[in-house]
Amino acid sequence: MSENNNNENNDLLNALNSIETVNVGDVVKGEVLAIDDDKQAIVGIEGTGIEGVVPQKELSTKPVSDINDVIKVGDTLDLVVISKIGNDKEGGSYLLSVRRLEARKVWDEIQKKYEAGETIEAPVTQVVKGGLVVDAGVRGFVPASMISDHFVEDLNQFKGETLTFKIIEIEPSENRLILSHRALVEQEKAAKREEIMSTIKAGETVEGKVARLTNFGAFVDLGGVDGLVHVSEIAYERVEKPADVLKVGQDVKVKVLSVDPDRNRISLSIKQTLPEPWDGIEEKAPEGAVLEGTVKRLTSFGAFVEVFPGVEGLVHISQIAHEHIATPNDVLSTGEKVKVKVLEVHPDAHRLALSIKALKEKPAGSDDHEQQPKQRAPRKQAAPTQMSTDDDDAGFTLGDLIGDQLKNAQKDADSDNK
Repeated sequence: MSENNNNENNDLLNALNSIETVNVGDVVKGEVLAIDDDKQAIVGIEGTGIEGVVPQKELSTKPVSDINDVIKVGDTLDLVVISKIGNDKEGGSYLLSVRRLEARKVWDEIQKKYEAGETIEAPVTQVVKGGLVVDAGVRGFVPASMISDHFVEDLNQFKGETLTFKIIEIEPSENRLILSHRALVEQEKAAKREEIMSTIKAGETVEGKVARLTNFGAFVDLGGVDGLVHVSEIAYERVEKPADVLKVGQDVKVKVLSVDPDRNRISLSIKQTLPEPWDGIEEKAPEGAVLEGTVKRLTSFGAFVEVFPGVEGLVHISQIAHEHIATPNDVLSTGEKVKVKVLEVHPDAHRLALSIKALKEKPAGSDDHEQQPKQRAPRKQAAPTQMSTDDDDAGFTLGDLIGDQLKNAQKDADSDNK
């Protein structure tokens, strides 16, 4: 055998032996030799003399609509061997993938971040039953309970958003990546809460956003910590339900009433940032003025009518009608709109004396002298006797509540003694 034949045989043996060095899982380089039917690439595995196939779906971790947009003949690709096609050493080829090699690198990077306690950012690509799917280079899943620090009814609001996540669990061999956004929300809020609680002071006026509404009040986000505006502190007028006057997301100005760092509680007031309703009442409701109001409460001695938000005046029973009535309930009902005339204004005492009958024509032949209270100036020499300790009735004297009947009785007694 000639020396040339020996060299050729050695080259053939070396070529055949080189095929054995390609194994499933190996990372190899391949040159694009051809693009077959725009569906797959034929590549030559560098240093082996054999070919491999890269399907279109294995060219990238992102969807590929046109293979020609990703590669062209002559490109050199980094590939991982997925499997062997056929058993013929000389004519056999391999199934190769760019996508899985990229994913392997991503898994390695995520693993390092997980071990270092670092976070990752990823866009939300899908909303599925039980949580969110994100693209972290590989598929990640965020359970619904790990999205926020409170229940979220509609998860679709997160679709398309890029969020920061803490890595909870990672298992590359099973393609399992569990992430949490809630953990970061809680950490961020805890840091902001500590900062706010150490700087905010009672008496300050700050701005916030309505975060939640309940039957007993509104929680206002002050930038990382929520404060409570009790329903009684929303407005000067009576508020039945916070949802009637406030909306979630609404910007509001609030006054800090108290701060309790030990219990992480902040009490707030909206109404104390508003003009006091009795300010300028002499101009808004001068004596003789005719106003429209709403009957708020009915008592045995009269009706309380709100003429401005937070401003109520008393219509004494004797000022409801020209004819005698047993109780205000006989002719009025709570919530009813009525027109009233202002009889007296006492700004310092937050007191208005009102009349309904003054705006009605007096029936012919009627005599309501006994029920007609005499107009008088407020007494200065002594504090008025209160009919009730109820704050709603504060400012009205005994004479205001029962009229001048006691005075008339005293006059009759004096006449009899003469």
